[in-house]
Amino acid sequence: MDRRTFASRVSAGLGLGAALAVPGLGAQAQTPASALRGTGDLGVVIERAIGQVKVVDSTARTILGTVAGLGDLSHASVVYSRDGRYAYVFGRDGGLSKVDLLTQTLDKRVMQAGNSIGGAVSQDGRYVAAQNYEPGGVRVFDAVTLDLVADIPARYGDAGQSSKVVGLADAPGLGFVFALFDAGEIWVADLSASPRQPVITRYQNVGKQPYDGLITPDGRYYLAGLFGEDGLAMLDLWQPEKGVRRVLGGYGRGKEPLPVYKMPHLRGWAQADGKLYLPAIGHHEVLVVNTRSWQEVARIKVRGQPVFVMARPDGREIWVNFAHPDNSHVQVIDTLTQQVTHTLLPGQVVLHMEFTPRGETVWISCRDDNKVVLYNTRTKQVISELAANAPSGIFFTARAARIGF
Repeated sequence: MDRRTFASRVSAGLGLGAALAVPGLGAQAQTPASALRGTGDLGVVIERAIGQVKVVDSTARTILGTVAGLGDLSHASVVYSRDGRYAYVFGRDGGLSKVDLLTQTLDKRVMQAGNSIGGAVSQDGRYVAAQNYEPGGVRVFDAVTLDLVADIPARYGDAGQSSKVVGLADAPGLGFVFALFDAGEIWVADLSASPRQPVITRYQNVGKQPYDGLITPDGRYYLAGLFGEDGLAMLDLWQPEKGVRRVLGGYGRGKEPLPVYKMPHLRGWAQADGKLYLPAIGHHEVLVVNTRSWQEVARIKVRGQPVFVMARPDGREIWVNFAHPDNSHVQVIDTLTQQVTHTLLPGQVVLHMEFTPRGETVWISCRDDNKVVLYNTRTKQVISELAANAPSGIFFTARAARIGF
């Protein structure tokens, strides 16, 4: 098609979709321009009790559709393809589901383990990895086809026991970093030379029962929280030859042992103004850590045991939800004063929060009220509510562009 023909067809109102239709490309290439849309403001809400997700639009604040048949989503998590079109949903039953947000359909699904609790997408978007409780280890899949690429058993000790894997994150370069709960180890899997035969670097004796992990936004530091003892294990991925060091030892889980009603999630950590905000296991406190010295600089008293401690995208506030019996509350911390400024009551059993990409709105799931509540983060007023069946995790596609998410 020459330039004159192209211009005349556009001026005639046929649009780019018609002007650029190419035989052999199928119906997708013929889609009218008015039907096209991006994925940057899309996301999913997990409906944990019925094995499905709702696809949502965070700009219009609406539900676009529902995708069912995703298995046991009682502890589901989600990561996204590089282009933000596909959501990879990890189910507790070991299922890995690839959901198309644009068509609101299940694109592919594989049963890859007996018990899975999350995963990650590689830096280049080519691979998706699942971390498993049963049979343990990590499995790596082609992000397009979900064909198995690599199987990494988490074997440790003289008897070759299998460990649960937690804290899986995408590492800079073509690789993944994760922790072995039972072994007390951190592993780095490098897929750059041969994705089917990853090179594994093991760091042993990092601490007792690493239960979750996070990676800082620059991809430099990997931190594993320790459930069996005070402190965190930290690996500098810029200088891995220095090994794992312990930070925040003795922060006080055991001064007066308290029952832990729900494990906090380090993946819900917050970084703002050069400080890291972390949930204190078994305490009604949020720990504040200087990210230069990795020393504790403050503790903030909160209503209950924190589960998610999350920064508004601009870092101006920290939002916190809690374990039972305080799980109907959300508190807001001012990062300048490090004081609690607001206590909100969104609904019964708040399980998760997710900010829109620039932070003007936060979506909060209230499981027992079967709703998601949307707040204006500036006024702290409710904007609207959306119905959902026992909602839990909320995940927006902005995560596709973030290391560790």
